[in-house]
Amino acid sequence: MQRGIVWIVDDDSSIRWVLERALTGAGLSCSTFESGSEVLDAIATQTPDVLLSDIRMPGMDGLALLKQIKQRHPMLPVIIMTAHSDLDAAVSAYQQGAFDYLPKPFDIDEAVALVERAISHYQEQQQPPRSQPASGPTADIIGEAPAMQDVFRIIGRLSRSSISVLINGESGTGKELVAHALHRHSPRAKAPFIALNMAAIPKDLIESELFGHEKGAFTGANQIRQGRFEQADGGTLFLDEIGDMPLDVQTRLLRVLADGQFYRVGGYAPVKVDVRIIAATHQNLELRVQEGKFRDDLFHRLNVIRVHLPPLRERREDIPRLARYFLQDAAKELGVEAKNLHPETEAALTRLPWPGNVRQLENTCRWLTVMAAGQEVLIQDLPGELFETSAPESGGPSLPDSWATLLAQWADRALRSGHQNLLSEAQPEMERTLLTTALRHTQGHKQEAARLLGWGRNTLTRKLKELGME
Repeated sequence: MQRGIVWIVDDDSSIRWVLERALTGAGLSCSTFESGSEVLDAIATQTPDVLLSDIRMPGMDGLALLKQIKQRHPMLPVIIMTAHSDLDAAVSAYQQGAFDYLPKPFDIDEAVALVERAISHYQEQQQPPRSQPASGPTADIIGEAPAMQDVFRIIGRLSRSSISVLINGESGTGKELVAHALHRHSPRAKAPFIALNMAAIPKDLIESELFGHEKGAFTGANQIRQGRFEQADGGTLFLDEIGDMPLDVQTRLLRVLADGQFYRVGGYAPVKVDVRIIAATHQNLELRVQEGKFRDDLFHRLNVIRVHLPPLRERREDIPRLARYFLQDAAKELGVEAKNLHPETEAALTRLPWPGNVRQLENTCRWLTVMAAGQEVLIQDLPGELFETSAPESGGPSLPDSWATLLAQWADRALRSGHQNLLSEAQPEMERTLLTTALRHTQGHKQEAARLLGWGRNTLTRKLKELGME
């Protein structure tokens, strides 16, 4: 039984073939097209239940086709596909009325499930998509990893909303960058974006920073001062490290969110404001609530939409592209030619744990732009402290990756110094280290140590003799 009609448009015949095969196998009727103009010709006489369109095609691109489709059939769900996974592509697709955004390469089962959901949406006619012109150019948030694509989707879906958002993520993951993106792609984009870091302000000054003060409110208050709420009126107030906000200030913040007004410090006249709140923290706010350090009612007021930013170690596929971007950015800032990464260096950067996340990678690229001797960055150019750090406990041990990187550094230096027969030098040292560690772990029990190393008892005995460890 046919459960829906799907049209696929992509200039890549292999993509068309793979999708057609998968969707037909799921009981759907498929037609494929090579260009947007072919789709417009066909849609004049018939209409599918869902359209999958590539975003970058010769002639009419996917967004132009999406605009044409929405003018003619505003209820038709359109899924935009792209191999160029960036924030602007996702937001532009959503703002112009796309049903969803499918980054390549995609999982076939997920693609089929998405198409079936779109068909169900179309047949039930629950929510007609609205068309909006895309925003102008914005700073990139780079991310091809699935977790970052989820972030892009949230930003796109919130592009018509002023709802409160709570951003969770380790230090250095880019929480303020995401907050900026949420603001730029919102109805408040032309109004101010004001940021305030709770952890960077002395506790006795936080109220004055947030709400301002009247002249004479305290010693040194020689004039009226607007707080961040007034500065952000009509726009967005980004409260970073919200978990560090004192409880008494939390109470005032909750009242402002509920009433839309506040009193300056030392003031008696209410000040009305219209502000969207985006909060961020690296802490577990649920745990802070349980410990009595964060108000439960404020948490629920802020936690309307949650955005989780993954640590860099969970999106390693993004590291090479991020590193190239930061090297180019640093070179532009310093007025020099951008450096290139040697393939081994790129691989080493990808394996590192990066406890400081994207911020640490950015700072490393700035350091390399100044300190690396040649135009191509080699492994030995990397700062030594990168190999001394380990990932946070939640990320698990990172020894194998770090060890392999250090071995590569040693081999590179040895070869450049004219050494030969590296394996005959490295292998005994590696075996000696593993044997010593295994015997220590088993308190000298040789048979158990052999088992842990994957050797037989005779092999271990022979190795001990060869290495002079008997």
